[in-house]
Amino acid sequence: MSPSHLQRSLSLYDEKTTRREVISWCLYDFANSSYTTIIVTVAYSIYFIGVVADGMNGERLWGWGYSGSMLIVALLSPVLGAMADYGGLKKGFLVGFTILCISTTMALFFVRRGDVVMGMLLFALSNIGFNGGMHFYNSFLIDITTRSNIGRISGYGWALGYSGGLVSLLLVYPFIRDGFGDGNLYYYRLSFPLTGVFFLVASIPSFLFLKERSYSHRTHHLDYIRGGFRRLRDTFREIGRFTELVRYLFSYLIYTDGINTVIVFSAIFANRVLGFDAGEVVVYFIITQVSAGLGAWLLAPLTDRLGAKKLISVTLVVWILVVIGAYMVETKEGFYGIGILAGSVLGANQSASRALLGLLTPQGRNAEFFGFFAMTGKFAAVLGPLLYGEISTLTGDQRYAVLSLVMFFVVGFVLLQMVDEERGMAVARRFEQEEKDW
Repeated sequence: MSPSHLQRSLSLYDEKTTRREVISWCLYDFANSSYTTIIVTVAYSIYFIGVVADGMNGERLWGWGYSGSMLIVALLSPVLGAMADYGGLKKGFLVGFTILCISTTMALFFVRRGDVVMGMLLFALSNIGFNGGMHFYNSFLIDITTRSNIGRISGYGWALGYSGGLVSLLLVYPFIRDGFGDGNLYYYRLSFPLTGVFFLVASIPSFLFLKERSYSHRTHHLDYIRGGFRRLRDTFREIGRFTELVRYLFSYLIYTDGINTVIVFSAIFANRVLGFDAGEVVVYFIITQVSAGLGAWLLAPLTDRLGAKKLISVTLVVWILVVIGAYMVETKEGFYGIGILAGSVLGANQSASRALLGLLTPQGRNAEFFGFFAMTGKFAAVLGPLLYGEISTLTGDQRYAVLSLVMFFVVGFVLLQMVDEERGMAVARRFEQEEKDW
């Protein structure tokens, strides 16, 4: 990302937000992408199926483990979000969940052949930590942006995130390039704690410089819980006012399910169906990380110019083409091309989705509303991987599992067209004013 682009965007912030804080926020994306790239997508997923659960329907076990951890986060997110807004705990939760992810990621080093239960449990805990931290990280977006630059900053965060994924991938490549040979398994497993160290070091600026702006209403420790549940109850009572937000969350639930499933199983598909070895899988993801980072950076300004809804719609059309292409592809070269196409819209879709939620969210309810966003995204990560794993197991062919993902993008696109972005923003602003007047 060009420093001049970031500096120009920073000039639009209100005077309460420092450049150091915004850059520190973006760096958390840089840090946590190491986890999604190495653990979820490239290295540990293949290791679990090919070594830990070898001969045990690994795809199905991986789908169940991933979906189960996401379900737990989905159930926790709204309550924890309300507690964070009530008690001024966003930063504390961010640090706590991040440390959970990092520590359990490092512990994956001890997972060996046949350690299926331990391998699934440690991965589930690390995934809960990652997604819990991501929830509170996202909720800071409203604090550090204005309505005119929220799309750009969200996009720049994703762009830095893909840069972090690329750097971490290059860092662990010497350890995983020789695959699962007996002489290399020790070094392959070293890539897991190395990922944790990368995540920890790159997260430090966020831990130090992000500011907690939520006022704490606590007089006793139990007030966090009572106040959080009261706030959540009030939000459910008022949810009828946020019609456009609810419609958007239903759309997001569907199309994100498709995207999450592609991410979770793409390396497995490349390895099992197209015969990619460990080194080729890394090269493939280096290419997709570069295209995703460039796509997020170049398309970020369009979120503010065209509107988040329009940009998301365009990316969903491209995702339909990507899934159909993956079903039909026969060569490694063709899959590289599909990866470039998918990467070019992946970051744009994710950053625009985050920005649209920010536009529909009233100030002061950041963590709570992003809790619903996180809950939706995590429920979205339950059905897709389960469906993929079951179809793959029942048919014996992952191509049919890939093709089933088309419906997620088609249905998500249709539901998104029912969202009135301008009306939703107006409702959020009126709610903010009512809160201030009260």
